[in-house]
Amino acid sequence: MWVIRALLALLFAALVILIDLPLHLITWLIEKASPGSCTNFRHAYARFAMKGIWFLAGGKATVIGLERVPTDKPVLFVGNHRSIFDIILAGSLITYPCGFVAKKELQGSPITLIMEEIHCLFLDREDPRQGLKTILAAIENVKSGISMFIFPEGTRSKVEGEFLPFHAGSFKIATKAKVPVVPVTLVGMGDIFEDHYPRLKRAPVVIEFGEPIETADMDRNAQKELPDKVRDLMMETYHRNSALIAQE
Repeated sequence: MWVIRALLALLFAALVILIDLPLHLITWLIEKASPGSCTNFRHAYARFAMKGIWFLAGGKATVIGLERVPTDKPVLFVGNHRSIFDIILAGSLITYPCGFVAKKELQGSPITLIMEEIHCLFLDREDPRQGLKTILAAIENVKSGISMFIFPEGTRSKVEGEFLPFHAGSFKIATKAKVPVVPVTLVGMGDIFEDHYPRLKRAPVVIEFGEPIETADMDRNAQKELPDKVRDLMMETYHRNSALIAQE
């Protein structure tokens, strides 16, 4: 059964990419005449794609706290990273324009065009200078009204429930743009794919959007403590929500 779901998900993803090619040309021409007019459409199309892939290949998600996310201003979403499906689940739930900071290795893949259309940026973890440029570009995106989503661990954790250190540079996107940080805690994501590669499993997962943390008036000390503060909050949320999966 999982083979059929995997094939359907891959076919759906391929169809999304094929349809996006003419859409990209059409929206590019429209944007030439009216810059920014296709932003919402492009993000809606990407969200449709992520919803379809999640439905076909993902797990059974319990969603908590989505109503906490401000809708009148951009934010920086900060998530723990365990699975390639983290972006797909989170992206399917965020209902307004939001770009992701992804690893550079994804650049050049078939989904690159769609990712770039929705303001995704590619981070080179081996080159500090290029990494800084990516963070600065993310700050400009947020200042222009586009929320961003970043995984401050920098790479996927190999162990469910284990959080890697949060890189402080990720949080500069929020503090420099003076926007709230929204912690996004994902539980059980590794059980969908990574823990039994290459088999897909419809496993129960939990995603919680935490209370926004305002950064506009943060002093330097508070900014310095922010990565550890957010990490501690998310770890606490993770362990609390793990009980919900245990009840499944």
